Amino acid sequence: MKSSLPAFISLLFFSISTFSHAEKPVSDLNGEINHLLQYVARSECLFIRNGSSHSGKDAVPHIQKKYQYFNDDIKTAEDFIEYSATKSTMTKKPYMIKCPGQPERSANRWLMEELKRFRLKSE
Repeated sequence: MKSSLPAFISLLFFSISTFSHAEKPVSDLNGEINHLLQYVARSECLFIRNGSSHSGKDAVPHIQKKYQYFNDDIKTAEDFIEYSATKSTMTKKPYMIKCPGQPERSANRWLMEELKRFRLKSE
């Protein structure tokens, strides 16, 4: 019995660590992605892509198109941001956000901050 105890403990720790790093359920992922898309659409900020400025409402279809293209690679909301709303696939230039009265910043940072706020509210 003693020899199986260390194996059981190892299995238990492996299970706990695997569970803690598990992906979110699809409904949570979809909720987070939908929230981020709505956040972009409702924003008064400009979405700057390859030097061209777009309203949030106009940026959403582009982000959704990239989301559909990279769908198989997206397992988390962070993946969604990285693949769909961070940089140009062709030029590799980062997408930028310009909000009224604020300095321009990366779309990645802007969306990650909103994702963090959303998750804190959802807890």
